[in-house]
Amino acid sequence: MRIKLITILLLSFVSYTSWSQLLKDKSKPILNRGTEEFLKDYLSIKYPSKNFTDFIYVGVKRQELYLFRGGKLLKVYRVSTSKHGAGSVEGSEMTPVGLHKVHGKYGENVPENGILRHKKFTGEIATIEPRAIPIDQDIITTRIITIEGLERGVNKGGKLDSYDRRIYIHGTAEEGLIGKPASHGCVRLKNKDVMDLFDLLSKEMYVVILNN
Repeated sequence: MRIKLITILLLSFVSYTSWSQLLKDKSKPILNRGTEEFLKDYLSIKYPSKNFTDFIYVGVKRQELYLFRGGKLLKVYRVSTSKHGAGSVEGSEMTPVGLHKVHGKYGENVPENGILRHKKFTGEIATIEPRAIPIDQDIITTRIITIEGLERGVNKGGKLDSYDRRIYIHGTAEEGLIGKPASHGCVRLKNKDVMDLFDLLSKEMYVVILNN
């Protein structure tokens, strides 16, 4: 009986330690296997002519970004999408859904927390707000990844065009709001995370944004 109790306690400790470590390490994949396979199946059916070996998936309701490389889940990042929800209409300040691709990468040599305007470094360094409160300024920091919609009538063309709406993946001064809907349509990451992601992705990589 004593041996069984010790065994149970040891197994519990190992499980707790592993889970705690997973929570601390935000870069480790946390999408469960069933959901991952469902996502891949969905994409292969929805976009049969596309190859989703390397791609980014943003889950709006999850407030997470998943990076797949070589068909495997490589990284997971907490994000902040629009405080107005998902949508593609110009002026809505919503985060667009559907299939996109990486159009451009800006800020390669910008220091961490450096402020960018018009995709260029201003020379200023942002003061990062670590608390979950808005600072009433949409400050773009560190890196910018522009995306282009690929689905006409959904996120491409007219007033639905993600590129014309200047929808970016970028760093933010409001790091305390990461994990909550707070942006004006863009996908925000913590500054260290957007630097990491920037180095791992390539132009033309698919970006799938789903309201789930």
